[in-house]
Amino acid sequence: MPPGTRLRPLRAADVGEVARLEAGLFGGEAWSADLLAHELARSDGAGADRRYVVVEEGPDDDGQILGYAGLWYGDGRGDADLLTIATVPRARRRGLAAAMLGELIGLARAAGCRAVLLEVRASNDAARALYTRHGFTAAGQRRRYYTAPVEDALVMRLPLDECRRERGRGPSHLSDGGITK
Repeated sequence: MPPGTRLRPLRAADVGEVARLEAGLFGGEAWSADLLAHELARSDGAGADRRYVVVEEGPDDDGQILGYAGLWYGDGRGDADLLTIATVPRARRRGLAAAMLGELIGLARAAGCRAVLLEVRASNDAARALYTRHGFTAAGQRRRYYTAPVEDALVMRLPLDECRRERGRGPSHLSDGGITK
C-alpha cells in the first residue's frame, strides 16, 4: 500500500462517511447509512458472518477514507461473496482496491470457504481487470442485474484451493478474530 495509507476494519463512526462516498460512487444503487450500519452490526461478535474494511489516509485518529470493501463468508463451508468494493476516484490505481481484495480473500480462506464469488458490471473494465489479476474467472452472467443504469452483471469466481499463496494467503491482523465455523 502507498505510504501514509492503512487498511483497518470499518467502525460504526465510519458509517456516515462511507454512506456519503457510496452515494457519490453508486448513485441510485448506493447502500444507505441504515443498511451499512445493519451490515456492520452483522460483522461483529461470535455470530459474525461478514467483514468490512476501509483504507484511510492521514493521521491515525483523523484519517480520510479512500476506499471500503465487504465480504460475506457465512459459516465458512461454502462460497464467500464479495459484497462491495470501491475507491474514491482520486485514489484509484494506487493498489488500494487490490489491498482490500487481498485482505478479504485471505479472510475467506481462513474461514474455510471454497471460493469467492462477485458480480461486476459487464462494462467495468477496470474492476474486471483487477479481479482477473487476482485469479477470478468468468462464471456466469446475471441479466439486468444493475438498475441505474440497467446493465448485466458478470459473475466471477475465485476457487480458493487453486489460488496462489501471494494472492490473499491469509488474513492480516485485521481479521484475527470473529470467525467461527
